[in-house]
Amino acid sequence: MRVYTVHEPADPPADRVDRAEALRFVRDGFSWAAALFAPLWMIARRLWLALVVYLIGVGALGILLSAIGASDEIRTVVLLAVHVLIGFEADEIERWTLARNGWQTIGSITGESALDCERRFLDAWLPNQPMLRPETLSASRFTGSGNAAVGVRGAPRSGFSSLFRR
Repeated sequence: MRVYTVHEPADPPADRVDRAEALRFVRDGFSWAAALFAPLWMIARRLWLALVVYLIGVGALGILLSAIGASDEIRTVVLLAVHVLIGFEADEIERWTLARNGWQTIGSITGESALDCERRFLDAWLPNQPMLRPETLSASRFTGSGNAAVGVRGAPRSGFSSLFRR
C-alpha cells in the first residue's frame, strides 16, 4: 500500500481541470533514488535550497572528518549514513520545499500504485470543486476575458450571417 500527500500551488488555476493538473503528489516512505543519487535527485526535483544545504553539510562533514583524522572507511560509512538519512527524509524535504514556496497540503490518499492513488483522489476531490473559482467569474465578466459575450445583442450583423437575413 502506498501513501501520498497531495499539494496545491498557492495561486491555482481557475478551471478545476487545470487545478487538478497542477496538483503534486508526494509519496511517503523511503526513496531509493534520493538515497543513492542525492544531489541528482535534488536537481531533478528542483530542490535548490536542499541541494545547497546538502553540499555545505557534506563539505563541512568531510572537513571535520579529515581534521580529526578519520580513516577512509569511516568517511565512507558516514557518507553512506547521510545518504540513508536523506532516503528516509526525502518526502519531508520535498514537502518542506513545497510549503516554503506557498503550496498547501490539501489531503492524503492511499492505494496500490501511484496511478491508483491519483485516480482515487481525483474521483473524490474533483466533483466537490466548482467549474471555475468564484473570484475569477466576476473578474472575467467585466474585463472581457473568457467566453462572456457582452453587448452583442444590438450589434449589426455582418459577414456570413447577413446572407440569411430576411
